[in-house]
Amino acid sequence: MSHPLDKPVSTTRAVRQYDLYEVWGDTIDARHLILAIVVGAVVSLGAYTIGLWVLSHLVESAQMAKAYAMLFGILGCLGGGAISALLFKPKRNVVEHVADPAFRQQVVNDLLKEYGSLGRLEDTSPEVAAELHELELYELFREAQAKEERDNGVRAETDSSASPNLALNGGRP
Repeated sequence: MSHPLDKPVSTTRAVRQYDLYEVWGDTIDARHLILAIVVGAVVSLGAYTIGLWVLSHLVESAQMAKAYAMLFGILGCLGGGAISALLFKPKRNVVEHVADPAFRQQVVNDLLKEYGSLGRLEDTSPEVAAELHELELYELFREAQAKEERDNGVRAETDSSASPNLALNGGRP
């Protein structure tokens, strides 16, 4: 009989997500953070030590050598950050949120109520049309335009059939 803890641990991405934490609004792997801190410390302290050794032979004042060596240490911090960025890739999972079609339709309806007409797609620039295609909104606006044209056609027919009655009997049936 095997014990549940005797099973081999899987190293798949789903299991490793337990190692991920959020720090300052970014997702990090705790192991990589610790290694990045070690890399940064080694590189910056190494740059400081080398700078101090070189400058102590070049500068007469020990205080000035230490002050300038600190600049080497700061450059070492930047170098350590660059090395860590190359070694440890981002852990972000980008998830695109696709809006609900009913929500999109409601937004178009609200725009029609507020502004009356959305205009014609044929009058838009090619750049705007391309962006609408890219955002998958072109067909939604095409349908709204067709509905608006149908509604205007029905209104025009209703208005033309009602106008003789209005003229003859003062608008009374």
